[in-house]
Amino acid sequence: MSAEFRVLGISVPRIAILNGLVLSGWGVIAYFVQSADPRSITALIPAFMGIPMLVLGLLSESNPPNRHHFMHACMVMALLMAIGGARVVTGFGEMSWLAIISHLLLLLVGVSFIIIGVRSFKHARLLRESSVVE
Repeated sequence: MSAEFRVLGISVPRIAILNGLVLSGWGVIAYFVQSADPRSITALIPAFMGIPMLVLGLLSESNPPNRHHFMHACMVMALLMAIGGARVVTGFGEMSWLAIISHLLLLLVGVSFIIIGVRSFKHARLLRESSVVE
């Protein structure tokens, strides 16, 4: 069993960094593309969720002994993203296309990172248990 859990050859901290970059980039694009005058700060919500995930991913890569703490914090961010993004299910009719895309992106990133995180935590537990037995 490999010591580090990877998805498609990418480590979980690197996935957090990529997710953070995507959300931050989309938030900035959504802010400048919106048709509201004056611009609404709520268009930046994906960036507000992506920046902490980006920072936590960077901290996780630079500080391996505390990686599990940073990844647990990323999981909390992913859960908040999934909960916030799920609003698209009930509010679909009165949302703009920009809000729908933002909510779907938050939902997709949140749920996928939760799945990856749970699999990673399971991998770490199995690795820890196998090293105790040996």
